[in-house]
Parts: sequence; C-alpha cells; structure tokens
Amino acid sequence: MNHVANVLGLLMLDVRRLEDGLLVQVAGYRTPGDGGGMLLRWDATSTLPANGGTVLAPPGASKGRWRQIHDGVADFRRFGIFDDKTPADTALEAMVTDPAIHRIEAHTDLHFLKRHTFHRSDIELDFGGNTVSTDGIERNSHDNPFGAVLYFRGQVTTTVVTHRLSAVLPDLSDVFEVGDSSKFAVGQWWTAEVDALGGTYERELQRMVQVTQIVDGDHIRVDYKNGWELAAGRTITWTRVQPVERAHVRNMVFIGAPPYDGPDDGSVPDDREYTGSHPVAYEYAVSCDVSGIHATATWWPVIMRRWCTHFRTEQCSLKNPPTVFYGGAGYLTQQIYCLYGHVSDCHTANARHLNDFTASAYCYVDNCHGDGDDAGGNPFTTHGQYEHDLVFTGNSGLMDIANSGAPWGTSAKRITVRKHVCSWFVAGTKITDLTLEDVRVIPRSTFDPAGTLQVNADGIQMRGCSARTFAIGQRSDRSGRPNVIEGCAFDLPKDAVVVQTPVANPVHFVDCVFTGLDGAVFRGSGPLRFTRCELHGVRDGEPVSIGAAEIVISGGRVDGAPIRLSAVRDQRLHIGGGALVRGGDGALLSRADGPGRLEWELVGHRSEASGHATHLEITTGENTYRAAGSVFTGGRLKLTAVSSLLHTECVEESVERSLPAGGPHVLVADNLTL
Repeated sequence: MNHVANVLGLLMLDVRRLEDGLLVQVAGYRTPGDGGGMLLRWDATSTLPANGGTVLAPPGASKGRWRQIHDGVADFRRFGIFDDKTPADTALEAMVTDPAIHRIEAHTDLHFLKRHTFHRSDIELDFGGNTVSTDGIERNSHDNPFGAVLYFRGQVTTTVVTHRLSAVLPDLSDVFEVGDSSKFAVGQWWTAEVDALGGTYERELQRMVQVTQIVDGDHIRVDYKNGWELAAGRTITWTRVQPVERAHVRNMVFIGAPPYDGPDDGSVPDDREYTGSHPVAYEYAVSCDVSGIHATATWWPVIMRRWCTHFRTEQCSLKNPPTVFYGGAGYLTQQIYCLYGHVSDCHTANARHLNDFTASAYCYVDNCHGDGDDAGGNPFTTHGQYEHDLVFTGNSGLMDIANSGAPWGTSAKRITVRKHVCSWFVAGTKITDLTLEDVRVIPRSTFDPAGTLQVNADGIQMRGCSARTFAIGQRSDRSGRPNVIEGCAFDLPKDAVVVQTPVANPVHFVDCVFTGLDGAVFRGSGPLRFTRCELHGVRDGEPVSIGAAEIVISGGRVDGAPIRLSAVRDQRLHIGGGALVRGGDGALLSRADGPGRLEWELVGHRSEASGHATHLEITTGENTYRAAGSVFTGGRLKLTAVSSLLHTECVEESVERSLPAGGPHVLVADNLTL
C-alpha cells in the first residue's frame, strides 16, 4: 500500500508522477500515530478550495487535490488541530458544510474565534468532553442570543398564508381553518402565529408545526393541539419553513469569553453583550438534541432555542455567568415558541435561569437543580406568553411562573409541578389550572426568609405542599375546576394575608394545617371552606380576620386562633362536623363593626373556652344565630345583638349566657346545662 508518514510528506510528492485515483495512507497529520492519520485519494482534475483536511492542495498546484476518504466521521485532528492554540473555525466550517460527513469528533481542547451559522441537518458534533474556549471571539450584534459558536437555523421560505377565522378555534383543537388547504401539503413544516392581543407580544399561538392531514378544502390537521381558544375574527399567519433536523451537539466543556471587569449593577448590559459568548443556538429546528455541555461564564443562554420541536437537553450545566441581572443573560437554556421538549438532569450555580419557557407547550423538566440563586435568579421560570401543558418533576430551585410582565400576557395554563424544593415559588398572575404536588417552600435567610408561595385562584389544586408564607390571589377566571388545597402545611408569619382581596372564586382547604396564626387575614369575598383542617394560633395572638361571604368549617380544630368576621359584606359562618374550637382569653368567634349582615350557624361542633374567653361574642351589627347539637365548655356566650336566635339541643358545661330577651324570633330550648 502507498503510504507516507504525515501530511507534509504527502504534499511533497511529485504530482506529475501521480496516477489519478491513487490511494495514499497518511500515518499521522504531523507525526505517525498522532490521531490525524487518514486515507486520501488523488483527484487530478479537482480544483476544490483546500481546507487543510478533507481537501489538500499540493504547493502551487492550480489543479489536482488530495481528497480524504472517510465513512462520514470527521475529526479535528485530521485538519491539524491538536490543541486550543490554533483556531478551529476553518476546520469546523469545512466539516459541517460537507454533506458526506454525519459525525464530527473532537479529541483535544479547541479554540474558536467566529460565530458560525449552519443550515444543514443530520449531523452530530461530539466534543468528547474537551474544553472549548472563545477568548477574542468576534463581536456579537445587539440583543442577539443566536450569535452562538454553533447556530443551526432552518430556512424560512417566502410562502405565507394569512387567514381570518370565521369560527371559534376551541382549546385542544388540532384542526385549523386555513381558507384554502390546497396551499398546504402533508409533511410540510409551517410556523403559525396569531395576531396580537393587548400586549406588545401577547399571542396565544406561536408554534412551528407539521401538517399531518388535509381535512377538507378549508381545514388542515397539524401535530399540535392548540392550548388556547381563539375567537372568530382572529387572524393566523402561516409561514412555510424548511427546518434543520437531527443536528446534535454533545459533550463539551465551554468557557465563555473573559467576563467584564467593571461594576455589575444591572442597569445596562455594557460591552459584555457583544463580547460574551455561548456555545449553541437553534432556530426552526426539529429533533435537535444537546447533551453533556458544561459551561462557565457564558453571556446568552448556553442552549438557545426558538421555533423548535421534539428535542432533548440532558446532563448540561452552567456556573458563574457574568450577570444574573440582565434579561436573557446567564441562562442555561431558553425555549421560545417551542414544543415537545425534554430538559433533564441539568444543574446551574449562581446563574439567572436554569430553564425558561416562553410561549412553549407540552414540555417536561425533571431532575434539574439550581443553587446559588440568592441574587434572585429563578432557576425555573416561564415568561407568561401563554405557555401551556408544562410539567416539572423532581427539581430544586426558585420558581417563577408567567411573571415577566403585561407585554407578554402574564398567562399560563395547565402547569404541573411535582416534588419540588425551593425557598420562593411565585405563580400569582393569570395562571389557570396550576397543579402542585409535594412542593416544599423552605425559608432561606440569604434570599427569602418568608418562604413565599403565591398562587392564583383559577383552578389551583395543591396536594402535600408546605410553605411559611402562603398567599392566594386572583388575576383570572378561566377554569372550570375547583380551587382545592389538600394535605398542605403553612407556618404563617404575623399578619399574613392568606386570601387576597380580589379572590371571588371558592377556595377549599382539606386536611391542611395552619400554624403561627397571628392576625392572619382571609380577605377575599369568595366562599371559604375548611374540611378537617387544623388552625393553630400563638399565645396572645391577634384574631384571624375572614372576609368571605360564606365560611364553612367542617371537622378539624381551631386551637388558639380566634376568628373574627370582617363584616365588610354579608357573611355566613357554618361550623360543624365535629369541629373543635378552643381558646383562652378573648372571643373565640366575633365580628368587626362593619355594615354586613352576619349569619352564625353552629351545628354539631365543640367549643372549649378557658379563662375569660367567650365562645361567641355578638354585640354589634345585624346578626342571626343558630346553634344545634353543639357542646360548649366553660367561658361565656355573649349574644346581645341578634335579630333571631335559635339555641337548641346543645350541651353547656359551666357556661355563662348573655342572650337577648325572649320573643317571636328567639328560641332557647331542650339544652342540657351542667
């Protein structure tokens, strides 16, 4: 077999004596066995530009090239790149743009000075766990998170179809009205974008989808069930694209360009926006996966995606980015207008966001963990641009859902979070059908000593959760399912507002434990129900103020947490089901001096008043009182301001009564006094 020791020896051959098609084995690029060895073929007529690897040109030859013979797997060493001292940009371009190459391997550290944009599919870049550095990389453009070292972008065609809906497009519909379905074909990819609502970026539909069926002359089916109802008259713009597919990047240690040395007060991005670097970005991409990237000091997201679908991001990490104060910077991964993504086994330290979903749907995040978030960088966030059907399982770190501001819509739907641990969890905007299971919010002195958990009373369902500061607000009313908080524990700070004023929907607590009640407030007007719950106050604490129009306490106990109805509106309090109300000084149940007409119903409950406590004190306002089958022990009953009173079949032990005089609306009978 013809062979030479290295590439230099190959290029020294006398081309005048070479037979077209001659095969020569090179033992190494520089020295035999250095990993750069390869088989080459002499192409006597070729005039291809030399690239130092797959195409080699003898010195001074205008015609005739050595062409590398390979099986589709390329290696930086076959371009003479053996360390990070020589920029690898030219070699990268040559390999990625060669359609015969489907896999590129790195076996040494590499250095890049360019930001590369590629449009090809079916390529895998495996950096073998080696370090990629970018000191001195070319400047980025303004506000450009796609200025990555590796940017894979599909092609956007000039084919655009715009159609105004003649009928409502319901939630979870995969059949879309397009006007003329002959403009579409099965298998094509399109972006679908509805016209904006009130906010600058407020659109319920922005997805890249594939046509799966031509239903009829007016409708097509796509591979996506819409997450939000669109009214008749809304306009959807369809743009045909040719996405990048199956372009994967794996196993890289990435070092961002040296960080800015000046002050970082969060005011402006300064020069870091242009000089900072990050490894990977995708746009209009299908089934493009990233795994094993471990980055330090990156500016824009380590893995940036927009208009992507069917992807996985696995076993990646980010630590110590230059800033956590500037939006878009310091992220591990961001997904904009994305579908069907899976982010798993990732980690961040001292970063802004581990994972950000913007206008994305049907994605899953599991076993991801963010620490060092004392500066307020939320490892887990959604932008609030109508995200829907997202699931988070087994993660840790601050979480912030749909909270980026009104221009995006502050909306999300059907978000599920399971087995999550953090010190701050905020989901108080227009979030519909949020499901939380085993979410633990633990106070942390270095960030949020209050241990805050905020939710929206629009189909909220919580099970097995705990927090110190718990607050329910209401910013939307879209859901058809009840607001249920079950099996949860809250250790509240003094004067905590648990149910905020705007809450008009019913809220139901089941088997929950409240401790630390001291001046806690349930302000909302919507019905409030406690089933088998425990409410524990503090010694000499202030009463719990409740403003709900209807309050039902069934079973459980209220211990040392006196309840005072606010009387800002008409109210009805029902206590029964064997509930125990117990306390010391003051009134266990009372009302404020407000305009509301109050109904008091005590049926089959127990009340234990010690010391100078009063079971129920009604001395002002308009009230009706009904008690039947209840047991009162100790203390007093002070009912001097009631318009009707029924007190029957109760048991009273050492109870002092102050009741109104008898009359047609007063009945006290069949009670057992001990």
